[in-house]
Amino acid sequence: MSASSYKIPESVLVVIYTAQAEVLLIRRADAGTWQSVTGSKDAVHETWEETARREVMEETGLDALNPHLKLTDWGLENTYEIYPAWRWRYAPHVTHNRERVFGLALPHRLPVQLSPTEHTEHQWHAWRDAADLCFSPSNAEAILMLPHWMAQDGA
Repeated sequence: MSASSYKIPESVLVVIYTAQAEVLLIRRADAGTWQSVTGSKDAVHETWEETARREVMEETGLDALNPHLKLTDWGLENTYEIYPAWRWRYAPHVTHNRERVFGLALPHRLPVQLSPTEHTEHQWHAWRDAADLCFSPSNAEAILMLPHWMAQDGA
């Protein structure tokens, strides 16, 4: 791989949820695991919020700029080791990724348009059930914090 084609080891995790504390999970096409929206920055100068909005649109078809939706930077970051099987996507000697956590509040369930190359299906679950289904520990932990964030929003 050329230097410009390596993934940037900075990504977002976006927990999409309704006012009823239902969480959207999407199944990865490559691994079959359930997760929230995730994705890496496309460029070093791309902001966290730009990355979050772009990934939500690419993976679900939802527009985070819609005035009925509310994208919130939860101000949380996780650093985790990249699984060895996926390290080939990154520059040599890159072993860890930094992940910024966001929430996207919806008034209710909205139609989802998955990217068929990335995800095979989606499901809505009560927040505790969604956390139990997630493959990623940081994803599960973020979902378990949902009541805190909903209380902050006055939901």
